[in-house]
Parts: sequence; C-alpha cells; structure tokens
Amino acid sequence: MLNLHTFFKILMTAVWTILLLVASNIFMTFAWYGQLKLAEMKISDGWPLIIIILMSWGIALFEYIFMVPANRIGSDINGGPFNIMQLKVLQEVISLSVFTVIISILFKGQEIHWNHIAAFLCLVMAVYFVFLK
Repeated sequence: MLNLHTFFKILMTAVWTILLLVASNIFMTFAWYGQLKLAEMKISDGWPLIIIILMSWGIALFEYIFMVPANRIGSDINGGPFNIMQLKVLQEVISLSVFTVIISILFKGQEIHWNHIAAFLCLVMAVYFVFLK
C-alpha cells in the first residue's frame, strides 16, 4: 500500500505531465493550423511557403520544449506513473481536446458534429482500455 507522501508524489508527477502535454499541444495546434488562420485573415497572402514552414517550425520548437519534459517526467522508465503506451494515448486525447477548443474559437465556421463527438468518445475509451491492468 502507498503511503500518503508517495501517493502525492505520483499524483503531482501525473498532473505536471498532463499540464506539460496540454501546453505542448497548444503550441502544436498553432504550429499546424495557425497558418490557416493567417491565410483566412489574408495576412499571409503572398508569403512564400518556405516562410510559412519556417514560422511553423519556430512555433513547433515550443511544442517540443514542453513535450520532451512531459514524456521524461511522466514515463515509468524515469520513475513516472505512465508507461509509454499510456503516455501516447493520453497525448492523443489531450491533442484532440486542445485542437477542438482552439479550432472552435479561431475558426467560427467549423462545426462539431455527432461523429466528431463519437470519435472523441472512442479516444476516451482508448484511455480507459490502456490503463486496464
């Protein structure tokens, strides 16, 4: 049985891992889809594709600044509470959640339909199954 100190240490490691994954996915979403918002707003008209790519890479750098520590802190290889499969499935659910919020705010014409919700529920079930012992 876990003592209280060990329980809180594991809990805080899990919380930090999830917060870092959320931050990483915020940057990832902007790196991948922010350029579409710039195009929609006619800001990037005439920009060469290489500039768009380099700008996205610059934003994606911050994705990695958060993602790598999240995986190192959260991995059971380094004493964290999650195995690699659990980390990946958590990352996918967080990615879709962050994506949905940001896209709903930035791209007003993008509606969420029943099949999007069904797909999200399938990912939530994936989290459930990946944590079964």
